[in-house]
Amino acid sequence: MKKLSKVGKPVGETIGIDVGDKVSRYCVVDAEGEVVEEGTFRNQASSIEKHFGGARRRIALEAGGQSAWIARELTGLGHEVIVANARELKWITRSDSKNDAVDARKLALLARADVRLLAPVEHRTAGQQAEIGVVRARDAILRARTLLINSARGIAKGFGVRLPKSITATFGKRALADLPAMLGPALAAVLEQIDALSHRIAGYDQQVGKLAAAHPEVQRLTSIPGVGPLTAVTFTLTLGRAERFAHSRDVAGFLGLRPRQRQSGARDPQLGISKSGDPYLRKLLVQCAHHILGHFGKDSALRQWGLAKAEGGKKATLRAIVAVARKLSVLLHHLWVTGESFKPFPQTAA
Repeated sequence: MKKLSKVGKPVGETIGIDVGDKVSRYCVVDAEGEVVEEGTFRNQASSIEKHFGGARRRIALEAGGQSAWIARELTGLGHEVIVANARELKWITRSDSKNDAVDARKLALLARADVRLLAPVEHRTAGQQAEIGVVRARDAILRARTLLINSARGIAKGFGVRLPKSITATFGKRALADLPAMLGPALAAVLEQIDALSHRIAGYDQQVGKLAAAHPEVQRLTSIPGVGPLTAVTFTLTLGRAERFAHSRDVAGFLGLRPRQRQSGARDPQLGISKSGDPYLRKLLVQCAHHILGHFGKDSALRQWGLAKAEGGKKATLRAIVAVARKLSVLLHHLWVTGESFKPFPQTAA
């Protein structure tokens, strides 16, 4: 297998990498688009340095679970690294002859032609990735607890027993005290595990509080009623930096809260949101929108606008919730950039 050039200036070659679980495939094309080298490397820092430790080149790879650290390793070796948005690469993802070698070659050709064809994404820094790992771990434990609670409720319901409605740190202990003796052996371990997970979630909540204190912008974002530290921290860490977006309205599209478009000639159908971007942050924003439009939401121009949109039945309400979440994403970025605090009625204040 050929080795990449170790000396000299960039020679106009571009590299495409199809990232696998343990082994990744790469393809090198020259300035004319001809393949000059193909091969594989192990997803290890030493193997990356061995194969790509030469002259500076443009390297393209798809965004994925391992793309962040691989991109950091390649950037550290002096290469120009483009992480492509897989959702925008239909030529690759929907090809009838899709395999690792072909995917790597197509990535190299796209990077050679025009970087914009790859719809590049920006990864978080290693520190930001570690911080948002706290949020991800909390969500994983929360989902595990929800699964156990639903399972316990289903088993108990088969015997006409209703478990407590409120989910507290002593949910399992209270439920176990009211269970019939015959259900004890089946549910005791599950209920004990539920309380243990609740204790772990409380620990993660404390860590989220520390992250909120470490990011000064979080205090401004939480000035919006219904937006808590978890949502504000997740928002700032997901976006990475406020300067990433030239206009606040671009954040809504980044988070998949804007309608998809399929316009062709005179045909322009109304479609649902794209649901691109981070699904967890999008879920948090929708939950905040529920609160803003709910019975306990504080009066504001945003709430009044959303309530007006919600008139017309259940479908209108669902559309209004998404619309408020979309406006909320734009507002959060605006407060982050400007350094202002939330004003319930900005026009009146002006």
